[in-house]
Amino acid sequence: MIMIRAIVRPEKTNTILAELNSAGFPAVTKIDVVGRGKQKGVRIGDVIYDEIPKEMLMMVVGDEDKEDVINIILKYAKTGEKGNYGDGKIFVSPVEEVYTISSGKKGL
Repeated sequence: MIMIRAIVRPEKTNTILAELNSAGFPAVTKIDVVGRGKQKGVRIGDVIYDEIPKEMLMMVVGDEDKEDVINIILKYAKTGEKGNYGDGKIFVSPVEEVYTISSGKKGL
């Protein structure tokens, strides 16, 4: 199993979630976050905005679904044809075990 965390622009979230759902991946946790990337925020005049609003989408999928989910996020999170700074990041990590609290069942 794989945990995928995607930090994306808030205006892209609904499209990404709809596409994931259509592809058979409805289980997602969404969290409002703020932060900055390599560009160290955005400078407008004398003001530097270094807490830029983003949304984090988290999901656990089977190893065989990893590439499909990543490709959906990459396709629908990108702004413009080539993408832009601030479009986000995707983090992928292994998951050892998953349990459903209500049933105590192990696994997805």
